[in-house]
Amino acid sequence: MSEITYVRGDATVPSVKGVKVIAHVCNDIGGWGRGFALSRRWPEPEAAYRAWHRDRAHDDFGLGAVQLVRVEPCLWVANMIGQRGIRTGSKGVPVRYEAIDTALARLADEVIALGASVHMPRIGCGLAGGTWSRIEPLITERLAKRGIRVRVYDHAEGGR
Repeated sequence: MSEITYVRGDATVPSVKGVKVIAHVCNDIGGWGRGFALSRRWPEPEAAYRAWHRDRAHDDFGLGAVQLVRVEPCLWVANMIGQRGIRTGSKGVPVRYEAIDTALARLADEVIALGASVHMPRIGCGLAGGTWSRIEPLITERLAKRGIRVRVYDHAEGGR
């Protein structure tokens, strides 16, 4: 079993060698939001997500789905559908823990096939409104317990 390693820094600049997957949570309405800022570094994940959503009648787009987008020779971005909409409303915050759990399980199979490590911010805890105490055990169960190296990045002002 691997552990989650917490580091200070930017998850879009993974600090290890080898094949890497940057994982983040997307909504189920096709809106590329204001959260984790991947688009400043690569346009491909946003373009792929929008095309995936546009063709949702003919593909697997929906809560719990995962889309891997290659952005560099040894670097992929995982668009994981883990939030319903983008606003808090009568059904609570947008995060959907069960969808993140499903997406992480699907991601694990892909990551193992690639021989990759996983890098992420504290997914589901920003604009999606989730709590790390609910997300961390999902990452441990779905990724770390399968031997996948996981790094969670906090900005310098943050911390565990």
